[in-house]
Formats: sequence, C-alpha cells, structure tokens
Amino acid sequence: MASRSALSFIFVTVLIDMIGFGILIPVMPTLIMEVTDSSFGPAAIWGGRLLVVYAVMQFFFAPVIGSLGDRFGRRPVLLASLVTYGINYTIMGFAPSLGWLFVGRVLAGISGASHTTANAYIADISAPGDRTKNFGLIGAAFGLGFILGPATGGLLGEYDSRLPFFAAAGLAFANSLFGYFTLPESLPAEERRPFSLSRANPIGMLARVRTYPLAIGLFVVLFFYQFAHDANPSVWSYYTMLKFEWSPGEVGMSLAAVGVLSALVQGLLIRAVIPRVGEVRAVVIGICAMTVGFLGFGFSSEGWMIYVFLLPFSLSGLSIPALRSILANRVPSNAQGELQGAIASLASVTAIVAPWTMTELFGFFTSDAAPVYFPGAPFVMAALLLCAALARFGWSARGGRLATDEAPAP
Repeated sequence: MASRSALSFIFVTVLIDMIGFGILIPVMPTLIMEVTDSSFGPAAIWGGRLLVVYAVMQFFFAPVIGSLGDRFGRRPVLLASLVTYGINYTIMGFAPSLGWLFVGRVLAGISGASHTTANAYIADISAPGDRTKNFGLIGAAFGLGFILGPATGGLLGEYDSRLPFFAAAGLAFANSLFGYFTLPESLPAEERRPFSLSRANPIGMLARVRTYPLAIGLFVVLFFYQFAHDANPSVWSYYTMLKFEWSPGEVGMSLAAVGVLSALVQGLLIRAVIPRVGEVRAVVIGICAMTVGFLGFGFSSEGWMIYVFLLPFSLSGLSIPALRSILANRVPSNAQGELQGAIASLASVTAIVAPWTMTELFGFFTSDAAPVYFPGAPFVMAALLLCAALARFGWSARGGRLATDEAPAP
C-alpha cells in the first residue's frame, strides 16, 4: 500500500511539473507584452530568453539535485522542489516587471531538475521486474501533463493572464502538503553516499559519448532533430496569436491536440509500425513527416490548416524511440545508463540553444528590419534542420551499418 501511494505521489508530482510547464505557453505572450509594453516580436524574444534561463538551470542542476537525493534522501529533495515550484508560480503570478519573471524561471528550472530524484525514487521502491512498468508512469505523466497544461492555461487565460500561475501554485503547494504527510523515504540512511561535485557534472557526461565512435553520428542526428522540435514550444503561441489572432484558449486547445495525437502515436502506432518497417525506416518516416508538418505550419494561411498539418507532424513520434533503440545497440550493456544521461544532457543543450535561435528569428522576420515579413521563418528553419538530420542519418545508415541488433561487447 505504501508503495502504491508513493507511486501515485510521484506520478502526481511529475504531472504537476508538466502541467505547470504547459500552462504557461498559451498565456506567456500576453503576460510578457503586459510587463514590457511591447508587441509580439519583442515579446517572443524575451520569451525565448526566459526559456533559455529555465533550460540552463535544468542542465546544471539536474545532476546536482540527483546527487543531493543520494546524500540526504529522496523525500526532502522532492518536497523542497514542490514548495519551490509553488513559490515560482506565485512570483510569476504577481510579477510587476520582466525581472521578476526571470526570477521565477530560475526557481522553476532548479526545482524542475527533480525529475532525476523522481526516477531514483521509483527505482528504490520497485522490484526489478516492475521497474519498466513503473517508469512508464513517468512517461504517462509527461503526456497527460502536456494535454492538460496548455488546455488549462488557455481556458484560465481567457479570464486573466495571471490566473493560470496561481492555479499551478495551488497545485504545487497542495501536493507538497499531501507528500509531507504520506510520502515515506525510499533510501535507507545506510545506503546514502556523500555529495560529490565530480558526479554532478553534465558536461563531462556528454563528453564521454566520444568513447563510442559508432554513436557520435547518431548524436548529431539527435541534436538536429531536437533543435528542430524545440521550435514549437519556443514560438507556437506567438506565431498563432499574431498570424491567426488566436486567443489563449485557442492556443491551449491546439497544443492539447498536439498532446493527444502524440499520445496516440506513442501508445498505439509505434507498436504497430516499427516492428513492420524496422527501426531505420521508422526514423526516416518520422523525420520526413515532421518536415512536412513544419513546412505546413510555416506557410499556413488559415488557422484550420494548422490542425491539418498536425497529422503528419505527430508521426514524428516514430523517430525518437527507434533512434534511441539504434543508439542503445551501438553502446555496450554496461554503459546504457551513461548513454541515457548523455541523451538527457543533449536535450538540455538544445533546450538552451533552440529557444534563443527560434525566437530571435521570429522577432526579426516580424520586424520592420526584415527583408520580407514572414512569421513562419522559425518553422522553415526547423524543416532545414530536419533535412540535415536526415542527411546525417542516411550517411550513418549507408551500407546497412545500422541493421545489426547486437550491441558491442562490454
């Protein structure tokens, strides 16, 4: 029973984290324009910088938070992260200026790094045969959170641009209070280890990929793919509000549709398609479909067209599971944990680079200085990055070099 309630708490913790991330997307343009007294272009640039600050904090603090959990136990780290999340949302809800929004994003990035501790907690309380199933709860929480977050943020944002922040703060504080009374510690005192900065080094973890030459080319593919993918959270709200005059509610519903389609692809289509076509073809299909989706977004002239191009865009969900599997087969069995850590570090790097790049593009091509007015420029840039990813993947796959399912020996 304790294990079941603990799993439920972890699920809700990650769910609240993702709802909190998604709840901001439909209302951030309105809030930034309100505190900076600016238009969509400059607001998008500031929004990109807020995303960069969040990603930088996560990049550096994820291994630190994980090591603190190893030293002091999972329970205090998780509860402290939830309280910090609540403080962050409260600050952003009351923020009178742009500087306070940055303060909130710094706190959110640090507390959001608790995903590593949540995963460690699940590993602590799960029997070896149950770990895969229980880790699946984290993925389910991510998916559900990205459906509920934008939808909730959009609906509440119709009444007040700050209301979603107070709703997220209430959820975080309520969950921390619930956890204080119900969440047991999962790591016994005798199994804890001293805190070490050498283990809390995300840059070193990413650099160790060079040890496996077969994986380097695939990491280049993953970098281009993730860079392109992050165009959506960076500029989606600004683009659709400016070009189609969507309200926060309409933005939220469109992002909820993205979440539903992604869940269908990941929950149903992957199991049916990848075994039939193989991992290599699945990567190619996913990248090509995503390219079509981005080009469609960039050149859409009516709002309903966005929903049409969401269909091919959602097929991009075929790529990442297949690419992760191919990568795992290029690395020995005793280095799989290191591989997953490197993938997480790479995702953090693109989450830093992409928002800055994509929002600057959007700001420039919606300004008077642009040679042509083109709000869809970030999506075309994403499509070009995917073409680069496809070319690099084709080079790696030439001669059937990715066809084998055997990993190198440890």
